[in-house]
Amino acid sequence: MRNAWQLQEAKNQLSLVVESALTRGTQIITRHGEPTVVVLSVAEYKKLRPRRKRLVDLLRACPVKDLDLKPIPDYPGEAAL
Repeated sequence: MRNAWQLQEAKNQLSLVVESALTRGTQIITRHGEPTVVVLSVAEYKKLRPRRKRLVDLLRACPVKDLDLKPIPDYPGEAAL
């Protein structure tokens, strides 16, 4: 089967476009003969999307091991600016 749909056809057969994305992979929708939109399953989207790391994980991965993070005494803060 195909994986490209004209916009009007995709609108008329949205259920089929979605089912095709789930069972046969990415579906492309064209407008005026040009590819404009991609329909893909959530599972495929999650594979492509970069995972966000938690701040604590990024800090733990920091190569600087002897970083001194003590508070600055008498720091005036933003109020003094």
